[in-house]
Amino acid sequence: MDSENGKNLSFEILCEDYTTTYGPRLGKLSIRGRRPIETPNFFGITSRGVIPHITPDVMASHIQVGGVHIALEDIIRREDLSTSNEDSSLHEFAAVPRRAATLLAPRRTPAVLTPNGNSNSSITIFALNGFQEISNKNYISLTHKLSPDIAIAMADVPYGSGPGVKRVAKMVRRTQAWLSETIHEKAENQAIFAPILPLQASEQSEYLEYVSNHASDKIDGLALYRSNVLQDIPATISTLRLPRLTLDEPSSPLDILRKITIGIDIFTVPFISNATDAGFALTFSFHLSPQFDGDVTKKNGKLPLGTDMCESVHSRSLIPLSDGCDCYTCSHHHRAYVQHLLCAKEMLGWVLLQVHNHHILFEFFRSVRKSISSGCFLENCEKFAELYSDLMPEKTRKPIRIKGYHYKKEDLSREKVGSESCESTRLDKYLGLQVD
Repeated sequence: MDSENGKNLSFEILCEDYTTTYGPRLGKLSIRGRRPIETPNFFGITSRGVIPHITPDVMASHIQVGGVHIALEDIIRREDLSTSNEDSSLHEFAAVPRRAATLLAPRRTPAVLTPNGNSNSSITIFALNGFQEISNKNYISLTHKLSPDIAIAMADVPYGSGPGVKRVAKMVRRTQAWLSETIHEKAENQAIFAPILPLQASEQSEYLEYVSNHASDKIDGLALYRSNVLQDIPATISTLRLPRLTLDEPSSPLDILRKITIGIDIFTVPFISNATDAGFALTFSFHLSPQFDGDVTKKNGKLPLGTDMCESVHSRSLIPLSDGCDCYTCSHHHRAYVQHLLCAKEMLGWVLLQVHNHHILFEFFRSVRKSISSGCFLENCEKFAELYSDLMPEKTRKPIRIKGYHYKKEDLSREKVGSESCESTRLDKYLGLQVD
């Protein structure tokens, strides 16, 4: 721990490719009071403070994640922008296991498109009671109250169509001003990650120079809304030693590998819960020696990344969801049982799937770290690309019920949230499901 500076967070690079400025690397993220996080790794994405389908006790016992991503807009409940328990920390509020870190961000990943744009002092969020604005001062104040292990500074990030030239200039100017204010007013030991905008490096060159040359010794990491910008950030000694978090929603395991090759350390991975909601058990592995049964078929000469557990072919199958998997689900149950639960719409089915899918990704990252350590990472990436499909399986069924994380950008940008008159029309049009 960086005790000399009194920081709660430190990052140590254990192994890196010295032939390139930005390449795959091994690291250890240490946060006071939490279990050290070996990188590359991932943080679980939460909805309303919890990983979908997973209760705190199940998470503590069966979900292995280094930390969780929690959106402030998920836990704001009143128009005065207060949280439901102002006296508790974010860890206590979300009942996160003590070993796991908490990452606070202004918005969800992925975020809902808002009907109103951001202003010079605030952004628009989709809170519990609809769309509202939150200023940078309020965000900083709530960060002080919630005391997350890591807080991502507020950024002017538009969602939807690409910004115009004038809009780009505003994004850069506002984000730099907000980061400067955050650094100036942050709590003494609060870890802050500086946001890197989803723009070309040339469009935010002044901001990147500010982060690299003026703010790098005052921040604790980088949060990239577009990973490929990383290679264009000025390579100073300070910035090269910072942990790098990506928020740009990798679409598949192969996409994760591509981002690791340019030096990303921590990921948020929405496709885990997407696969669970669709009834898919993830089956990929970076061990690259898969043993699979006759139920697994190749598409275009490649293995699928997951299996649709709702298919009737599994109704009498007594094998695990993924061969060789030692997660709780595969150790105690079989495909026939999970298939029965899903077809009967028993919520336990999705719980077991979520436990399994998170374990698959945990083992994937552990194998990636071993590969980097042994010096054969790039070679193994090529083998993985040859063996597995580069696309996640197509959804064949809909989620159980609409949750907060199911809302799509198109759904809420056109209609006012909370309007009962449009609720059924909107849901029927896009998803045709019940609403919790």
